[in-house]
Amino acid sequence: MLLTMPTGVVEGTQLTVMPFRDDAVVGTLSVPALVQLVPSPRAEEDPRKLKTASGLVRRHAELRATVQRTLKSSQKGKNVRPYAEYIAAGLKGELGAAWSTPPITLWHAGPLAAISDELVPGSGLRSLTIAPGTMVVAIDGETQTAAWHDLYDDPEPYGLTYPELARVRIPFELYVDLAPADARQIFYDRNVRGVVVAKNLAMSMDQRDFGTRLAHRVADSVKVDIDGQPVPFGRLVNASKRQTSVADREVVTLSALRALVVTAIYGRNGLTRSAESVHEDELPAGTRPEEVEGFVVPLLARLISERFPDFASRSALTAPAVLAGVGIAAHHTTPWSEAASRIDPQDLDRLLGGIRWEREAAYWDGVAAKTGASGRLNFSGGVKDSGGRVADAILYPATEAGRRIRGL
Repeated sequence: MLLTMPTGVVEGTQLTVMPFRDDAVVGTLSVPALVQLVPSPRAEEDPRKLKTASGLVRRHAELRATVQRTLKSSQKGKNVRPYAEYIAAGLKGELGAAWSTPPITLWHAGPLAAISDELVPGSGLRSLTIAPGTMVVAIDGETQTAAWHDLYDDPEPYGLTYPELARVRIPFELYVDLAPADARQIFYDRNVRGVVVAKNLAMSMDQRDFGTRLAHRVADSVKVDIDGQPVPFGRLVNASKRQTSVADREVVTLSALRALVVTAIYGRNGLTRSAESVHEDELPAGTRPEEVEGFVVPLLARLISERFPDFASRSALTAPAVLAGVGIAAHHTTPWSEAASRIDPQDLDRLLGGIRWEREAAYWDGVAAKTGASGRLNFSGGVKDSGGRVADAILYPATEAGRRIRGL
């Protein structure tokens, strides 16, 4: 008996996609499909595993090395497990709707095995086939790819199961039949052309961060008078910029307000935490989140309310470093501050009462600002640079800096 051989069948992984240019498509794929198409970056950097790997895996590792950084001995590699934990928490519902992973950018090194006509006329949707053994490399989103490999290799430690992972859809974009030089250029463009968000600004966007949540509560608990109408102070807080300008309606940034909150909680240690996450289990020893919130929010709300004219005039008080110094001084009124240096809220009021908040070199040059060659006073110094000096000037009026900011 003679068997008839198939003639038009193309075998491989089929994906439903939408083209967005003549050499690139977008779509979603399952976790099993991703880990099958794109080998584990960890495994491809392990010399012992590569020794016994197939020729296909070794060739893939060589191609990957032409367009990617190594995971080993880099921050990128250290971030794989936290990324996997983040994804797992999101899949388990622990983060609600407030979590996301960006689409993974894949490079298909060669022509497609097959691509169909439109599945639904006019929709643009097509089905493409990636043949077995085809080189597919993650040129952006490789840390996420490695995290998905970790989850799928052993889901149990993350509180997941294989059936749960099999139901997940991962967004991707796929570039087809590009030369390695073009793939490298995409890697460069994705990693260099975008402007990196300043860490303290990024922190002010993190709603799971305890410091950010308290900053919002402080802002929303203060009512101020604007044109005869009481409005929440939160309307005057800019959450999207590092600095406000004269043209802005807002008078202070959320990142600056967060610096005030974090230094009020931690004192001088809060200067470094202004650009770090604050978790409830990392609060000062012996304190509970509700205790910290119950003391800090009313304290800072009263401080802002009583000094609102200085905020409204965009005085030196609105500068991040100055607010951080004020926060350090306010920390000394908290029940968890060191007893030897603890002060009453009334003492804090007296220390702040004599300060000249005008943005003038006579008061702030060398403390929280620098005078440039043009004679203009610049408050652009960071929280870590100047916050401690401001705190010393507030807490110790008899020092040179203390006398300067009081106009003495």
